[in-house]
Amino acid sequence: MKSLFDLTGKTALVTGARTGLGQGIALALAEAGADIVGLGSSDMSETREMVTGLGRSFAFIKADLTQPIDAKALIAEAGTPDILVNNAGIIRRDDLLDAKMDDWDDVLNINLRAAYQLSQSFAQALNDKNTGYGRIINIASMLSYQGGIRVASYTASKHGIVGLTKALANELAPMGITVNAIAPGYMDTDNTEALRADTVRNAEILNRIPAGRWGVPKDLATAVLFLAAPASSYVTATTVPVDGGWLSR
Repeated sequence: MKSLFDLTGKTALVTGARTGLGQGIALALAEAGADIVGLGSSDMSETREMVTGLGRSFAFIKADLTQPIDAKALIAEAGTPDILVNNAGIIRRDDLLDAKMDDWDDVLNINLRAAYQLSQSFAQALNDKNTGYGRIINIASMLSYQGGIRVASYTASKHGIVGLTKALANELAPMGITVNAIAPGYMDTDNTEALRADTVRNAEILNRIPAGRWGVPKDLATAVLFLAAPASSYVTATTVPVDGGWLSR
């Protein structure tokens, strides 16, 4: 069974792999044998050390995804990877009546626009190579299903990620490229620091999670490996919740 998830010889490009979910995803893929390319605006020395400690290579590409990007050049710099994980994301919290368009643009640019551009260029590169294998894994959210409060831009972007996943899957399946998403529940990351520090909201959230705890990055490992595996070629256009049962409540 281990061979079903063997990624030896594969390269995975993971955006936002410096900390949190992105770092956890990078480590899971490296443990399965993949070499890792991390893309983001900040140094990823900690992730590099952890990945190389597993015996895999790590390369860093610096790019600010809030700004216009040359996605083709970034994919080429990554060496035309076999797996693309669109994990990078930000959240801006504000009352709707006070929300700023600059915040809207930053959130949509990173969370949705960059994911689309990188996916398009990734698919074009794999099509040129005609390998018959490719995996795109997008990181969605519980707010891909719900509206939330004070996070209109983030909610819009994560609803968009689920729709984009389905649309890309329809077109890329004939090339052997699957496109799926993972919807993490409430995770212990930088993005949720404010919620966890709010004793009232923290208690409300925990009371709704059947598992009774916040998730941690390693909780995504099995879903990531399942969707990245060569043996999962008949799984596409789906979003997998990893939420401790949140959606069932």
